[in-house]
Amino acid sequence: MITKRIIPCLDVRAGRVVKGVNFEGLTDVSSPVELARYYSENGADELVFYDITASAEGRALFTDILREVASTIFIPLTVGGGINTLADFDRVLKCGADKVSVNSGAIRNPDLIPAAAERYGSQCVVISADVKRVDGTFRVFAKGGRENTGMEAISWIRRCVENGAGEVVLNSIDTDGVKKGFDLEMLAAVCDVVNVPVIASGGAGCIEDFTRLFHTVPGVDAGLAASIFHFGEVQIRDLKRAMAAAGIPARLV
Repeated sequence: MITKRIIPCLDVRAGRVVKGVNFEGLTDVSSPVELARYYSENGADELVFYDITASAEGRALFTDILREVASTIFIPLTVGGGINTLADFDRVLKCGADKVSVNSGAIRNPDLIPAAAERYGSQCVVISADVKRVDGTFRVFAKGGRENTGMEAISWIRRCVENGAGEVVLNSIDTDGVKKGFDLEMLAAVCDVVNVPVIASGGAGCIEDFTRLFHTVPGVDAGLAASIFHFGEVQIRDLKRAMAAAGIPARLV
């Protein structure tokens, strides 16, 4: 049975890890290099690194910090933020990323996903979708959750996978940072229409939120979280032991 992955997320702004609620009110947390090393040594299955203001500021992702993070860890690294062209894919992969996450860049240019999949392989291309309910409909947001694209989210994600994305990170803006559990309804809707790994992001507040996630939406492959790991509210080793005890396959360390 395939193990369920636990993935800490580093939201990086101006060279520091930050965290907010519903994508707003960002506060400083720590050095991305120090946190990355800690997670690599303490049971994380993978790591996600987002330069969260690159798209909104219209600039390229900071590569100096990325290189240092990549050289520090020994687990797969997914990188996103300001990914708009194949040259951006090439640049972050050469900095040590294993997978590249694209959101706003794919919204602006839907041809980016099939072009990247053809050049680097689908396993390298991750569609990261920031999704929020608007009048009862799941809508895609761009530029770090700042801009409502008006696009219906489930059909957009399915289209991205059909065009070559090999993995989906579903970021629920509604539950982000609230710590009351993952957005199970939204996740189930996505899992119903794609046949690639789906990573749940937004809402984890305790160990039980992860066990509920994997039991309720078994199609989800991984749980991603930030603040509960950053602030020591949940230790990854404890989480994985609890998952195993609940009959959820996990890589124990």
